[in-house]
Amino acid sequence: MRRVPFSFELYPPRSPASTPALHETIDRLAAAGPDFLSVTYGAGGSTGGRSLEVLRHIRTHTDVEPLAHLTCVGNTYAGAARLIREFLDAGILSFLALRGDPPAGLGEGEPFLGDLESSAQLVQLIDRVQAERAPYEESPVPGNPAAVRVAPRRKVSIAVAAFPNGHPRSAYSSQHVDALLAKQAAGATLAITQLFFHADHYLAFVERARRAGVTIPILPGIMPITSPARLARVLELTGEELPGELSISLEVEPTAEGRRQVGIEWAADLARAVVAGGAPGVHLYAFNQHDTVLDVLAQAGIRTGLQLSASSKGTP
Repeated sequence: MRRVPFSFELYPPRSPASTPALHETIDRLAAAGPDFLSVTYGAGGSTGGRSLEVLRHIRTHTDVEPLAHLTCVGNTYAGAARLIREFLDAGILSFLALRGDPPAGLGEGEPFLGDLESSAQLVQLIDRVQAERAPYEESPVPGNPAAVRVAPRRKVSIAVAAFPNGHPRSAYSSQHVDALLAKQAAGATLAITQLFFHADHYLAFVERARRAGVTIPILPGIMPITSPARLARVLELTGEELPGELSISLEVEPTAEGRRQVGIEWAADLARAVVAGGAPGVHLYAFNQHDTVLDVLAQAGIRTGLQLSASSKGTP
């Protein structure tokens, strides 16, 4: 039986008081053996410093690859280049290049982007900054202090976003596929999808993308939805259509733990279905909590060695 790769997304702590809990979550997620842990980046630099702190913690205290989010929104070309160099100096070699959402109070029709107009441009900038910063690496030669060994530097890995049901800003039906092709041409090495609620949406999108010429892996992004409020917020942010069955199940369930189980089971079923359909792995949005996403992996049979949390086993 093949190993199914998996990964998690985290966000920086909103205050210093929540940092210890996040470190505990990182330890628990890292112990499960993910391919990488991604850390979001706030628009306008609101969490840039905290993001780097979390990425450094992952790199220093775990064996897991840290992946840094970068956005066009809130960054100039020069500012983004400085930030990329800062991440590279910290040993971060994996990135997720995003256009980013409009700042609070601004809509899609209003100007809010600077001189980085697309995530494809950001992909190119990340590659360029690394090439200019250090095209190769040097290591000492034992017994010969005057000599160094020169080798090609590990090239950065750059993920980008994909949208199985189209981007809200798409002007025509296939624009999100064309945009992914442009990101691939710019140097992207991986795509991670926005959340979706039905496996067929992801599988059909991958088929369309492959026919169009997309060859990079397309990793499905899956979010356990554990409350009606979270579902409403997600729909507001993404523009996805209301998943009726999930919505009703969450609304009629009277307890918080019952709603948590609804979300876990839905996400686990989705993960099983996309993996069976050929997905290269699963990427889980963790909301800075470990129990729920680890239970999803266990129930999906993706990480069978995981211990289900007490609540998932129905014990008090």
